[in-house]
Amino acid sequence: MRPELEASLLHCRNLPSPPGVALQIIELAQDPNADLGATAHIISMDAALSARLLRVANSPLYAGRRRVDNLAQAMTMLGLNATLSLALGFSLVQGLRGHNGTAHEQERVWRRSVLAALAARLLGTPAGVQRAEDLMLAGLLQDIGRLALLQAVPDEYAALCARAADNDALLELEREVLGADHAEVGTWLARQWRLPSYLVDAIAASESTPEDAFQRCVHASGVVADLWLAPADPDGRLRERTLAPVRACTGRGTEALDDLLVQIAAALPEISALFEVRISRPEHLQAISDHAKELLILRNLREIQEATQARHDAQVSEERMRRLTEQSRRDPLTGVYNRLQMEEVLEREFATAVALQHPLSIAFVDLDDFKRINDQHGHLVGDQVLRQFAQTLQRMLRSTDLIARYGGEEFLVVLSHSNEAAATRVLQRILEEVARLPMAVVDGQSLYVTFSAGVATHDSAANEFSDARSLLQAADDALYGAKREGRNRVSQHGQ
Repeated sequence: MRPELEASLLHCRNLPSPPGVALQIIELAQDPNADLGATAHIISMDAALSARLLRVANSPLYAGRRRVDNLAQAMTMLGLNATLSLALGFSLVQGLRGHNGTAHEQERVWRRSVLAALAARLLGTPAGVQRAEDLMLAGLLQDIGRLALLQAVPDEYAALCARAADNDALLELEREVLGADHAEVGTWLARQWRLPSYLVDAIAASESTPEDAFQRCVHASGVVADLWLAPADPDGRLRERTLAPVRACTGRGTEALDDLLVQIAAALPEISALFEVRISRPEHLQAISDHAKELLILRNLREIQEATQARHDAQVSEERMRRLTEQSRRDPLTGVYNRLQMEEVLEREFATAVALQHPLSIAFVDLDDFKRINDQHGHLVGDQVLRQFAQTLQRMLRSTDLIARYGGEEFLVVLSHSNEAAATRVLQRILEEVARLPMAVVDGQSLYVTFSAGVATHDSAANEFSDARSLLQAADDALYGAKREGRNRVSQHGQ
């Protein structure tokens, strides 16, 4: 880069810069000790950013997953790395949009950037790159050099853009007039912002033919965006130019490009809304899209004819494995989780509660004098009591609460997002309901039972535990306290 161009960039008062939230996210992205709790704290300070993450978590980009209703659920579903990448992309979008009379050209750059972000994400799967959100962010930022030049030398650069027939011509003009192309300028700017190295490298290689699979996807995404945004392609030259980078990513040419264009068309309305940019569907690609859909239908019909039996066998095997897996997690008598599965679930729930700083309560529940029931009425009646009791627990708890038979007549209940007072009220209501309902009928006589329960709560604002085992031990101690106090009651840890 020529010294005078770098000086213009350094002294440009309107040069785009990351907003405060983006700067904090950049620091987190490079911190090996970053966690969901710290990320949630930063993102929650920006209401618009929080809303966008919630929207993307519920978008078709993550189709098939359960709907999420709050930021904590969205971040848990997306994971730390995806959350950081998406949050950084959304926050930088706001900081990069300048206002200096080049709005029309900026909008053209943003349309290309958003299309490239989507294309890079979609190319990752056939290319074997399992970093969808990182690819999306790299695709989005590959043209930040153009936005920087529109701010630093607006009149001169806008004139270059107007002269250039396509991206290749623009690169030649940039090198001839400015002594550097926009990929070099974008790389310089990314280093100034201290963006993660994978983004710096992807921007640097975005206008070359890189060897790295991740960078190949980013390079191809820009070429695909150019094809989409071209006003026309009568001789098919742009399409032919696009095939080579797509083939370098996926190992396939025409078929891969046609499939990619169909996927872009399907996802574009959602991605356009997320980044607040209007991108139309080009007429010159309509025939390609229609042809690709026809080929896809024919391929699907042929695959259905050839693979019907194989698919049926796979489904039967999958269903068998699902049933066996589920059976291994369940107590065969009561149908609730078994002890082994509950210990795994509790570890996971505890880690989530610590990361997101929400309360987690557990309760040990033990049927009073259950041995007397077995001795007087037999084990079949005892089994009936256990089944009915487990069903009563399930009926009175939320669908998000978890129940396990921990051993014999002892059950463990996990109540997420419940503090000590709320958990105690729930157990007290169950205690009253169990006392009212017969758990079995023996010789025409109703058989009633009572239980004792011990509640313990991990709560960052009140009572913290070091690990799930310590929380479990506290609930066990509370249970024995309830037994000592006369049974048929709910006791809290520490009382």
